[in-house]
Amino acid sequence: MTNKEIANAFSQLAELMEFYEEESFKIRSYSNAYRVLRSVDSQLSEMSLNELKEIKGVGDAIANKILELTKNGRMRLLDTYLEKTPSGIVALLGIKGMGVKKVQQLWKDLGIESPGELLYACNENRLAELKGFGEKTQQNIKEQLEYYFQSLEKYRWASVEKEADDLLDDLSDIFEKVSLSGAFKQLNPVLDAIEFVIETDDFTKLTEAALLNEALDRGAIFEGRCKSSGVKVKIHKAEKGLFAQKLLQTSSSEELFNLVKSNVPDCKNLDEKTIFEQAGLPFIPYELRDMPGVESFKEIPELVKLSDVKGIIHAHSDYSDGQTSLKVLADYVRSCGYTYLGITDHSQSAFYANGLKPERVLKQWEEIELLNKDFEDFSILKGIESDIKNDGELDYEDEILKGFDFIIASVHSNLKMTEEKATARLIKAIENPYTSMLGHPTGRLLLARPGYPINHKKVIDACAANKVAIEINANPLRLDLDYAFLPYAIEKGVKISINPDAHSKDGVHDLRYGVQVARKGLLRADNCINTFSANDFLTALKK
Repeated sequence: MTNKEIANAFSQLAELMEFYEEESFKIRSYSNAYRVLRSVDSQLSEMSLNELKEIKGVGDAIANKILELTKNGRMRLLDTYLEKTPSGIVALLGIKGMGVKKVQQLWKDLGIESPGELLYACNENRLAELKGFGEKTQQNIKEQLEYYFQSLEKYRWASVEKEADDLLDDLSDIFEKVSLSGAFKQLNPVLDAIEFVIETDDFTKLTEAALLNEALDRGAIFEGRCKSSGVKVKIHKAEKGLFAQKLLQTSSSEELFNLVKSNVPDCKNLDEKTIFEQAGLPFIPYELRDMPGVESFKEIPELVKLSDVKGIIHAHSDYSDGQTSLKVLADYVRSCGYTYLGITDHSQSAFYANGLKPERVLKQWEEIELLNKDFEDFSILKGIESDIKNDGELDYEDEILKGFDFIIASVHSNLKMTEEKATARLIKAIENPYTSMLGHPTGRLLLARPGYPINHKKVIDACAANKVAIEINANPLRLDLDYAFLPYAIEKGVKISINPDAHSKDGVHDLRYGVQVARKGLLRADNCINTFSANDFLTALKK
């Protein structure tokens, strides 16, 4: 082990002990060891016990722990703390600028246990009002978290969209034929690089343009990192006249490409549309090209489009944890061309999000009714995002529940149940006569928190049996329900709603990420209930 690795082990131990509020003199001892060891010139791993104890500030206990590290690569005391600490907490403690006290407070006050949960909380404006934080601190933390996720070698589609578009513009200034490709072109929610296809004889111009760092020419593929962000980039070289073939190859499953190539062995100077025609296939949109079995499709359904959506469902105002008033949010949604807004603030159990007690629910209903009187071509629907309790019950008494126009039932707590219990919890909520829609079914946060384990088919079957819709939560950190389960939901006749889960005006526009997921799952407009009018939307949700 290097001196830096040894010193860092003591730093991590001190942080974890501080997190658990151990005796301060022990914490100081290990913190001091970190400061001392990182400045030692000699190799600690080559020193004897006596030599280690001769270092000023290193006593018997520290020296023995250094020997333990150099011999075993581990320290038992550190392992003890790591074993009882959620891995996400350890990751948070390692993020620059967080600090033990901040992580401890976030864990205790908001139940945050991972960088992804913290980023989600920042996007929902939950840190702005938290004692000791504020908007500026929230923004700084958000920036640090974005950097953290970029360093993990996996990227959410939405987080690299700007880099992809900017780099496409720059490459188009250099090369005549350029296109995005790979997982980005397929609209996959998560990808490991931004990929392009360019038609060129060599990559010399690309190297000279200095658009990428750590550039590596592999002949057919040029690899590097976007200079502005460090995001990984792969560029595939297409030979003269074979641009469309290379684009098809790098944006399709192996099965699809092999089928096309076997039917059209010579693709030179053909565009993609012609290649598909000669292969006897319908033109397959990029977002479907990695779908299992897509090569057997005889026709492609008319997939839902962003312009099909008429209503914004699942939005939060400042009644709970949203950033804007109900009126401001409604006026903005209306100005964007939508004809209704389904307001769904958090229910009372969501204390961390200022969830609505019954008296505040009634107050919001009164405001909605007053605002609706001023609208002729727009309406606000009285909804709620009701927490699903541990036992599967909803969050209010029936007297309140029956007053809502619709209810989205979502899990926000106790995410570590077994698959059997988690599935039963959801099914009980789905069977509640007041449940209209199941919100973000697995609770996942992409690249941050896996979804809680559920049997998707059983949950979808329950929704079908109880006439409960399922949302595609369009927040780019969620994108849940996953597109892989949409065909089964459609087959069972379950209606889908594409919902932005907006906590601000800008959050309304996350809807487009949900539409991308919907298209990957073969969703048509007639399967998507917020492409209906407000009245038809509510009719579709009636039991």
